[in-house]
Amino acid sequence: MSGSRAAIRYAKAVLSLATDQKAAEAVNSDMKHITEAIAQSVELNQMLQSPVVRSSDKKEVLLSVFKNANTNTTNLIDTLISNKRLALLNDVAVSYTRLYDQLRGRQVATVTTAVPLTNDLRTKVLAKVKELTGKEAEVKNIIDESILGGFVLRVGDIQYNASISNKLDKLKREFTLN
Repeated sequence: MSGSRAAIRYAKAVLSLATDQKAAEAVNSDMKHITEAIAQSVELNQMLQSPVVRSSDKKEVLLSVFKNANTNTTNLIDTLISNKRLALLNDVAVSYTRLYDQLRGRQVATVTTAVPLTNDLRTKVLAKVKELTGKEAEVKNIIDESILGGFVLRVGDIQYNASISNKLDKLKREFTLN
């Protein structure tokens, strides 16, 4: 938990600085790029977490991978290295993106379905999220065949479970209680 709190503190500091310098959008783009790169590359993630790899080597790799990054992003990397907190880079990037979206009044709606969302259904989900929260949202579709059908919608702290597996579980509980 302390790592998570530290990541949020770093993210808030970078967001504040980037907002003052009118570079918050560019840094947000960098943070999304960082999270995608770490998620897609097991080697990059292992390198960041490894205590064996020297900090100078980590910095060299990161600056070559993210060579077009904003100055605030490269300064964040330098700060994390000097504070021996580079392992938090992904958490800081995720926290920054979340804080940036909150600042802009945007949010991510996660929709778990058994099959990929169609464009029509995606539009309906966006409308429902706007109605429920009053904010614009970006839809992230997660495919999980174990829910059998229906969907599970999660926006911030709100979760609506309309999956077939959930309904079957409710029926099973009712029959076992009676």
